[in-house]
Amino acid sequence: MPHLPASSALSRFRVIDLTQVRAGPTACRQLADWGADVVQVQMPEHMRGDDTLGGQDGSDYQYTHRNKRSITLNLKEEEGIATLKRLIATADVVVENFRPDVKYRLGIDYDSLAKDHPGLIYASISGFGQTGPLAQRPGFDQIAQGMGGLMSVTGLPGEGPIRVGIPIADLCAGIFAAQGILVALLERGASGKGQWLHTSLLESMVYMLDFQTSRFLIDGEVATQAGNFHPTSIPTGVYKARDGYMNIAVFGSKIWERFCNILGAAEWIGDPRYHDKPSRSVNRDTLNAEINLRLAAQDRAHWVQKFNEGGVACGLISDMREVFAEPQIEHLGMVKEVVSERLGPQRLVGQPVQLERTPSTIVRAAPRRGQHTEEVLQELGLSAEHIAQMKEQGVF
Repeated sequence: MPHLPASSALSRFRVIDLTQVRAGPTACRQLADWGADVVQVQMPEHMRGDDTLGGQDGSDYQYTHRNKRSITLNLKEEEGIATLKRLIATADVVVENFRPDVKYRLGIDYDSLAKDHPGLIYASISGFGQTGPLAQRPGFDQIAQGMGGLMSVTGLPGEGPIRVGIPIADLCAGIFAAQGILVALLERGASGKGQWLHTSLLESMVYMLDFQTSRFLIDGEVATQAGNFHPTSIPTGVYKARDGYMNIAVFGSKIWERFCNILGAAEWIGDPRYHDKPSRSVNRDTLNAEINLRLAAQDRAHWVQKFNEGGVACGLISDMREVFAEPQIEHLGMVKEVVSERLGPQRLVGQPVQLERTPSTIVRAAPRRGQHTEEVLQELGLSAEHIAQMKEQGVF
């Protein structure tokens, strides 16, 4: 089966995916979901080493590699490298997350490829950057969460650093790489020239600290853990009603007044302990205790309805079962269905951005390793005899 685009938006582009684990595959999934012909290049089965993401039949792998085709090439063989270069010659984009030195050793770095392919967009994702004192270090999500500062501002005060419950450094690096690729493709439309772009887990993590970085770089404040409460906007955080926990967000003086009135605490509006943001910050512990005392009179459903009707943001804290039982999630159509030839029907979360005219969907389940090797080689013009010879010689 030839390329089957998940959207018409990027269907004219071919992407060669030389990545593994999560950050690189995430970048390529973003492009595949919008219709790019993503050809995943993996080592042959007998050379694969340990499977990542829980193995190819695991839910994690299936989610990350949907909408792609897969071929195998032995990049330790000259013909494997030659075939890869032949494939790259048909592509718009290459994405890799080798250690920074590996691409040069294989002769598939940007400068080498761009000599014959000046319009190539080449994206590199690493742990710490392509150059610098830490460039050769192995990079993993939790390491970047720690070194990038995220774990220092996550968790309850005094209880030590806490990692975020998702691989956020990997995911952000992958999404930023995909964004960079799209920017480079747009620029190529004007200049006709390709370019090398690169990002890293560390860079993505520092960038995602957002206002915490400006608090330090501009104001000189070193942020610490604020637990379940917003560090600068009070009261915003996790509060306990009669039957459990929920989130409430109070931003600005007008919403503070609405909040007080709904809670039956209109006297707080003029209370010198709470009447403005600095006062609420100094007295946050007392205020939070008083809020919880009043919330304990009713269940969460009561308060969620009352606060939202009154223009104060409030919501439940849902587990996975509750997330996908939420009518709004169902209405948004975030869950897509696809059938895997190997594993049967699957339900996966689709893209969170809706393009009305060129929507994204899921048209292919994650491929088996090398499932499309012969198909793609035929597209390159290789004869059946040549392909059979390559297979016999262990090139794929």
